[in-house]
Amino acid sequence: MAKGRKLEFLRLDLTGPRGAAAGRLRQRKGMLQRQFRLPEAMDDMLPGALTLTHVRCGKPTCHCATGPGHPAWHLTVRIGGRARVIHIPAAWADTIRRRVEAGRAFQDAVRDVLATNAELLTLARQQRRR
Repeated sequence: MAKGRKLEFLRLDLTGPRGAAAGRLRQRKGMLQRQFRLPEAMDDMLPGALTLTHVRCGKPTCHCATGPGHPAWHLTVRIGGRARVIHIPAAWADTIRRRVEAGRAFQDAVRDVLATNAELLTLARQQRRR
């Protein structure tokens, strides 16, 4: 039974957090998705950068005292204009990496669409002048 719960936990269901703050965040997210007709696929995307660092635990007899240190994964994101570093369990690293890559691809696509709109506006103005 515990193993099943662990696998469920690793699925990273973002609808799982409870409480008033989580409810407000989900409500805002839903409103924005409806307002801008954003795809449901965004539920599996994350912003930011996933990095692997190595930390020393401070125990003088630990291998990290002379070696490279213990591996630690961190997701760095901007929330409300401030950088935030979120510790990521090693078991989540591959899932988080895929979500960050998907988020980056989506952001790149949105930027390309907006840039294309600007180019089309420029062409429309040039053709109107003729």
